Amino acid sequence: MSNPLKIVAVPMHPEGVKFVAIFAAISVGLGLLWEPLFWVGMVMTVWCYYFFRNPVRSVPQKEGLILSPADGVVSLITTVVPPEDMGLGPEERVRVSVFMNVFNCHVNRAPMAGEFTNINYHKGKFVNASLDKASEHNERNSLTITNDDGISIGVIQIAGLVARRIVCFVKVGDKIEAGHRFGLIRFGSRLDVFLPVGVQPKIVLGQNAVAGETVLADLADPTPNYEGVRI
Repeated sequence: MSNPLKIVAVPMHPEGVKFVAIFAAISVGLGLLWEPLFWVGMVMTVWCYYFFRNPVRSVPQKEGLILSPADGVVSLITTVVPPEDMGLGPEERVRVSVFMNVFNCHVNRAPMAGEFTNINYHKGKFVNASLDKASEHNERNSLTITNDDGISIGVIQIAGLVARRIVCFVKVGDKIEAGHRFGLIRFGSRLDVFLPVGVQPKIVLGQNAVAGETVLADLADPTPNYEGVRI
């Protein structure tokens, strides 16, 4: 049987401290009006803490792996030309989308080691992040990571229907290791990953992904893996 304390005692990301404090203060205020409202507020405070949880992850150490940047469900796998400002060229690439609901951990992790060679923020709408058009119309932050072999991938943080703030901890020229934290999105959203040209995904639609642990693709084995296909 799992230990409930392992869930409750997960460290919280510093970005969440002020929100938990606000939720707690509102709970006290509501409690002064009517005691049952205090307990409703405390449930929401615990949820807020849980939303900003920042767990330790076991990052695979094999060279050439591309990892999921987010916790959530693989909602889209398609082949498209990346946005021009990402500097990934005019060729089509496989784009893997991971959709995060309000109960997923929202800390974003680097899919592979490398240097951030492009970062571009775009204002936009806040339609449902699970829709394909969200990649073009929603508020988003696009990042390009280039490894020591000159191979580049793209990652886009996309705000959703509830999300109203994209947070990015890195800047152009920063280097990062695979699985290390680079940002988060507050309250429900999606991340897109553009794989290198010719590289096929190792995951399937509907699969649950774990940031920094789930393998999206393998540069050493660019062929698709159809094991686990949903039927």
